Amino acid sequence: MADPDLAEQGYTILRDVISADLVAELLDDLDRLHVELGTRPATNGFEGTETLRVYNLLAHGPVWQQVPVHPAVLPVVEGVLDAGCLVSSLSSIAIGPGETEQPIHADDQIIPLPKPHVPTVCNSMWALTDFTEANGATRIIPGSHLADRSPDFGTSYDSIPAEMEAGSVLIWHGSLWHGGGANTTSERRVGIAMNYCAGWIRQQENQQLGIPTEVARTFSPRLQELCGYGVYHGLIGHIDRRSPADRLLADGAAPGDDGMVWDVV
Repeated sequence: MADPDLAEQGYTILRDVISADLVAELLDDLDRLHVELGTRPATNGFEGTETLRVYNLLAHGPVWQQVPVHPAVLPVVEGVLDAGCLVSSLSSIAIGPGETEQPIHADDQIIPLPKPHVPTVCNSMWALTDFTEANGATRIIPGSHLADRSPDFGTSYDSIPAEMEAGSVLIWHGSLWHGGGANTTSERRVGIAMNYCAGWIRQQENQQLGIPTEVARTFSPRLQELCGYGVYHGLIGHIDRRSPADRLLADGAAPGDDGMVWDVV
């Protein structure tokens, strides 16, 4: 589903698309993980010295399986990348009081392709609390995804806050210049970074090694495919002409099983 705002501005906001019940469930489980994992802030300015992050969330509980396949979000991402896109990473970002602005960056800037280029990354931020300019809403530079370069790391740029209510989702092109905002309030700003990449790009988090096989077996077929257990365009990712889901998860038929690209010749 192509979104004109994404094409022209590099981002779009889907407002009030996540149910209040799911928002509450994700917040509760995230609080559990912060305690169980002993989550502490990082010691660098990019991840944040007042920010709690939990990575590899698909390995930490079944509630997170709902995020990558959400019917309001995934079709928009597929409109940017295509239906063969992959989960690149799924993590939480809880910006605490006193956090400073994250450096402006583009999520695809380490990929060695001249810009502008075809989309390789499309990311989203789920608002589990209200996102305001004061509490650290993601700062964006509209239209910057069309630039012929990436931002200079550590340089200050004029940007605007992507303010949105809890239950909304910000989706942006991987070339868009952006960064987390500063939190000048006394409350935390909690978001879920649900990041996707093209099926021919390496994932940011290694889903096949990071998620135990016994956990991946419980995923829906579509989520297994998004995690890399399918075959992209009948070629990329196969194991002896069979999909990884068929070989490793014993799921039976999976995307790619009905023919390899060579079979059409």
